Amino acid sequence: MRVIGLMSGTSHDAIDAVGADIHLRDSTVHVEVVGQLSRAYPDRLRADLIAALPPGTVDMATVCRLDTAIGQEFAAAADAAVHELFDGTADLVASHGQTVYHWVADGKTYGTLQLGQPAWIAASTGLPVVSDFRSRDIAAGGQGAPLVALFDLLWLAGRPGRPAALNIGGIANATVTGEYPVAFDTGPGNALIDAAVELATDGAEHFDRDGLRAARGMVDARLLEALLAESYYSAAPPKTTGKELFNRAYVERVLLDHPLSADDIVATMTALTAHTIADALAPFEPDEVIGSGGGTLNPTLMGMLGQRLGKATLCTSDELGLPSAAKEAAAFAVLGFLTMHGLAGTDAACTGAKRATVLGSITPGAGRLTLPETSGAAPRQLRLVSNV
Repeated sequence: MRVIGLMSGTSHDAIDAVGADIHLRDSTVHVEVVGQLSRAYPDRLRADLIAALPPGTVDMATVCRLDTAIGQEFAAAADAAVHELFDGTADLVASHGQTVYHWVADGKTYGTLQLGQPAWIAASTGLPVVSDFRSRDIAAGGQGAPLVALFDLLWLAGRPGRPAALNIGGIANATVTGEYPVAFDTGPGNALIDAAVELATDGAEHFDRDGLRAARGMVDARLLEALLAESYYSAAPPKTTGKELFNRAYVERVLLDHPLSADDIVATMTALTAHTIADALAPFEPDEVIGSGGGTLNPTLMGMLGQRLGKATLCTSDELGLPSAAKEAAAFAVLGFLTMHGLAGTDAACTGAKRATVLGSITPGAGRLTLPETSGAAPRQLRLVSNV
């Protein structure tokens, strides 16, 4: 099955598309990543999207306009991927959409909202679309995140020791393999670093390119201690968080009592990400940590993290044959494939759900919707080949 996986994460900067040829044979999911592309959001749409995020408030008309505009951007990305990666023929689109709110209170997730109306994707490509992946897990009592956990567990099955997969997007999440696997959001990945850069530059810059600001700055121990007092970090997994908590207003509030230079603030926020990731992983004693996501492009962050991981080695998914920028879109391509085959897309222990569930909703394409036959047996491992 030729699947287009679409993902836009909590950095809200672009839509990543991956083309993957996926087959299930003898309890193994075989995934060939044939290509990837990325389309930046138009500046106006990105600004409108960010303005609508917490702690901002919006009316339903704005939600409707965003749902349509984001859906049209996802449709354009999917259509480009079908033609550029698969020469015009594909079988399925799996769209994560754009998370705008993840409703978490007192350690429990009550709901989630991803915008990007899938009807636009189906109309543009003529292909069936699997979308709204998170809601089904939440309805089963889970956190709805991180949904890449099953992909991680299948991908790393059989790897020696106890590896951990780490994705550093706006929010950082980890999956630790083993007899009793766990998965959870560790806390902010790039979210507070980006917010600090935007504050420092009055919105002219959106991220710390190549970690240069953090490298120039000095970590302020007093500010770092105050940041580490956030109660989320001491909560036990499974757990999830988002920009509902870790946003620009959070940075502004903390800085009221800690006036520092711009680069010192960025350096301290970078240290916070490294500390909280390493501290969250430490109880599970992984042998290696395999990073992906935009944070891996920040050498200052990766250097800080490597120093704090102790005996665990730090590498990137690129070194295992999976391009870092393609990982999450590839994961959702696999989840969409599993949904079309009637197979669960979660590991219940990792999300805290009562049971593993088939994820998402299916929007039919131009033709008759025909679900493929399957043996019904859950896959036990994933074998990946990348041509990117």
